[in-house]
Amino acid sequence: MNNKILILGKGFIGEKLQKAFDCAICSSFIRNFKDAEKIIKKYNPKIIINCIGSTGKNNVDDCELDKDATLLANSFVPLILAEAALRNNIKLVHISSGCIFKFNYSLDKPLAEEKTPDFFGLFYSRSKIYPELALAELSRKYNILICRIRIPLLNQPHPKNVLDKLIKYGKVITLKNSVTYIPDFIRALEHLLKIDARGIYNLVNKGGLSYPELMEVYRKYAPDFKYETIDFRKLGLVRTNLLLSTRKLEKTGFKVRPIDSVLEECVKEYLKY
Repeated sequence: MNNKILILGKGFIGEKLQKAFDCAICSSFIRNFKDAEKIIKKYNPKIIINCIGSTGKNNVDDCELDKDATLLANSFVPLILAEAALRNNIKLVHISSGCIFKFNYSLDKPLAEEKTPDFFGLFYSRSKIYPELALAELSRKYNILICRIRIPLLNQPHPKNVLDKLIKYGKVITLKNSVTYIPDFIRALEHLLKIDARGIYNLVNKGGLSYPELMEVYRKYAPDFKYETIDFRKLGLVRTNLLLSTRKLEKTGFKVRPIDSVLEECVKEYLKY
C-alpha cells in the first residue's frame, strides 16, 4: 500500500483514485481545523488528495436546497485542508471543477487555466469558484495542486458516469463539451504528482465531445438503443457548456488523448460489465 498518499472523500472520484493509487482513504467528517489535524495525525501522509465535494442529491440544482452543506463541502473544507497541509508540510491536491466559466462557442477558444472563473449562475459553481481562487493564490508560494475535471466519462457503469446518464435520459444535446475520461485523468494525476506540479491544471481530454458521437458508438454495440437530440435551450436548465484547454498539461510532457479517440475503448469495456 502507498502510505504517502491519503484520499479524502469516498465518492465517485475518491474511490477510483484510491483503487488506482492503492492508498488509504478517509471519509471522516471535517468541520474545522481540529478535525483535519486529527486525520493527519492518524494517517501521517505526505500528499492529501481532496475529493470531498457536494454535487447535490440528484443533480447540481439540489445544491440550492442545502447551501450550508454545499458551502462546507465545496468551499470551507478545501481551505481548512490547505491550512492543515501547509502547517504540516504536506502537498495538497484539490479536485476542482471546470463548470465555472461562461463560454461563447462563436468567439471563445478552449479556456486556459489563467482565465478567471466567471460563471455564477449556479450555487454549485459559485461554491467551487470561491476556494479555487484562494488555493490558486496560495499555490504561487506553497505546494498546492488544483485539478479541474469536467463531465466524468468512465469505462464502467456508475451513476456519476455521463454514459450512464445519457443512456438513461435518451435525449442528448449537441453542444461540444470538454470531458474527463477517468482512466486518462488518473494517468494525468500520476504524472503531475511525479513532477510535483503546482497550480491549476485542466485535466480533460483534448477537444470536445458532442453527446450524439458517444451515443452512436454505444448504438454500434447495442443496436436496439434509441435516442434523440434536443436543443439545449429547450431543457430549461441553468448549466454551463464549455471547452477547456489542455495545452498547459501537454507542456509538462503528458500526452493528452483526444476525446473522440477513447470512445470506442470506453464503450467496449463498459459493455463487459
